[in-house]
Amino acid sequence: MQIRECWAEIDGQKMHYLSCGTGPALMLVHGLLGGSFCWRFNIAALAERFTVYALDLPGLGVSSAPRTLDTSMGAQAQRLLGFMEQAGMEQVDLVGSSWGGGVAILLAALTPRVRSLVLAAPVNPWSDWGRERIKFFSGRLGSFLVRYGLQWPLARRYHLPSIQAMYGDPARIAPGTLEGYTTLVRTRNRGHNLTTILRSWQRDLESLRTAITGVQAPALLVWGTSDRAVDPRSMDALEGALGRCRRAVLPGVGHLPFEEVPEVFNRLVLDFAGRQE
Repeated sequence: MQIRECWAEIDGQKMHYLSCGTGPALMLVHGLLGGSFCWRFNIAALAERFTVYALDLPGLGVSSAPRTLDTSMGAQAQRLLGFMEQAGMEQVDLVGSSWGGGVAILLAALTPRVRSLVLAAPVNPWSDWGRERIKFFSGRLGSFLVRYGLQWPLARRYHLPSIQAMYGDPARIAPGTLEGYTTLVRTRNRGHNLTTILRSWQRDLESLRTAITGVQAPALLVWGTSDRAVDPRSMDALEGALGRCRRAVLPGVGHLPFEEVPEVFNRLVLDFAGRQE
């Protein structure tokens, strides 16, 4: 099945995305340091039933953006709503990972046209993990390190341990993974765009806390028990706030189940998305 490479102009910014398949629309929303690359093991399988759109949000993935662009969760959710309208999507099923899960929740709160949500360890107000790191990297010194450190040749040396920490079993890391993520984080202006995200983090979490209760779409939470990025214990509060919600807990899996156990993840999406009437 052919995967098409496409571009759209949203909010005055060029946004790269991959598209494949026919059928109902399914959007894949990546996490903080990701892009459409994250979904390389999922697109073709999901395209058996959906028209899949794997996005590179402006300022992330391979989509460039000016240093001053608002790349907060709320701004990205508004852009996705604009993309839906531009593409003529009357309804859409959403799959969101980590930070992108937060964006997906905000989008679902903006429009009833979101038919279902599959959220892989989504950022949420009830997980305290990483708060101090985010606070540091939002400050003056941390911002400098984010903006310029990603371009240093030595920075690549530290990407592998970071990626390994995202997996429950590092033996499952596929060849080319490190190179793919290294390319994404070293895109022009990437450090500045990431700094904007980090500085709006607390505000975005408060927006999520308010928006979650307005989500009408049924949701599936997918979490690995070995997740070190977003606390699996926050699943209880998130499930209660969402209301129409199920969970799938994957033993021994880390923060990126769609990469670590893609066959399992693809089946969960195909069994849930668009089928909850």
